[in-house]
Amino acid sequence: MRFGLLLLVLSFPLSPAAVAQTTVPTPASVVPPGKPAPAAASPAVAKANELTAPAGAWQLVRTIALPQPGVASLDRRGTLYVADARDNIHQYGPDGQVLNTFSPPQPGHVAQLEAWNTTKILVFYDDRQQLLLLDRFAALLGQFNLLDLLDGTARTATLAPDDRLWLLNESDLTLRQFDANAKTFTHSTPLDLLIGRSRPDFRFLREYQNNLYLVDRVNGVYVFDNLGNYRKKLPFAGLSTIGFRGDELYFLADGAVQFFHLYTLVQRAVPVPSDVAADVRQVLVGEGYAYVFTAAGILVYKL
Repeated sequence: MRFGLLLLVLSFPLSPAAVAQTTVPTPASVVPPGKPAPAAASPAVAKANELTAPAGAWQLVRTIALPQPGVASLDRRGTLYVADARDNIHQYGPDGQVLNTFSPPQPGHVAQLEAWNTTKILVFYDDRQQLLLLDRFAALLGQFNLLDLLDGTARTATLAPDDRLWLLNESDLTLRQFDANAKTFTHSTPLDLLIGRSRPDFRFLREYQNNLYLVDRVNGVYVFDNLGNYRKKLPFAGLSTIGFRGDELYFLADGAVQFFHLYTLVQRAVPVPSDVAADVRQVLVGEGYAYVFTAAGILVYKL
C-alpha cells in the first residue's frame, strides 16, 4: 500500500510551497457518525496558484479523439474504459492504444462504469435501470434488471470485490447490497438520518480497501465499511466522481488534482498542464499514466 503512495510522490515532485498546505482537512473536519455537517459550497482544496508545476511531470504520449467522452474507469492493470456520446464502451491499453469496443444491445445512458474488479466490468444504465457485466475483453457476461430487484429507482451502483452489488435506492434513501448468487439482499443501510433535511445529489459509488465511498455532490463523501455501516463523512462537496491510487483518494478541483491520504488525512495538489487547464473535465490517475478528459477527447500523459 505504501508503494503506490511512494511512486506517486516520486512521479509528482512538489515544491516546498506545495507540501505545506493550509487547507488540509484536520481529523476534526472528518464528520463523525450522527453529526452531518452543513454542505460546503465547494470542495476543500489546496489552491493551484500556491503550487509550482513540477517540470516534466506531465509528458503527453497520445491524444485520443473521442468527442464528448462520458464516464470512465481504470482497472488494476491500468486498462481504461470510457463511454462515448452514444454510450458505446471503449477499452484502451494503459498507454492509450485501442483494444476493444462494446456496443450495447439496446440504447441507454451510461451513468457509471466500474472496472476495479479486474475480472468483471460493471456498466450501469440509469435511464433503463439495468446493469451489464462485461469481461476484461469487453464482451457481455450477464445483466440485471434493477426494476425486478428494487422497489424504487437506483441512482448509482458498483461492484464489490466479492462480486456482490451495491445499489443506492434513491426512492427510499437506502444503501443496499445484493448477492446475485443467493438472489437476496444481504445488507441495507438507511440514509435519511445522515442527510437530514438536505437535498442530496448522489453521483458515484465505489468500494475500496474495505470501505464504501458514496459521493453526494451536495454534502460531501460518505464513508461506510464493507458491510454498509456508516463511519464518517469527508468534507468534499461539489464533486461528481472520485478516484483512488494507493492510499490516496483524489479528485479534480481548482485546476489541480487534489490527493487526500485516507489514513494520515494529509492533502496535497498537483496542477494539471496549463495548456489544457481551462478545458479539463475529469482526470484519472493510474500507476504509470494519467488521463485528462476534455470535450474533444482524452490526453494520455506518462508519469
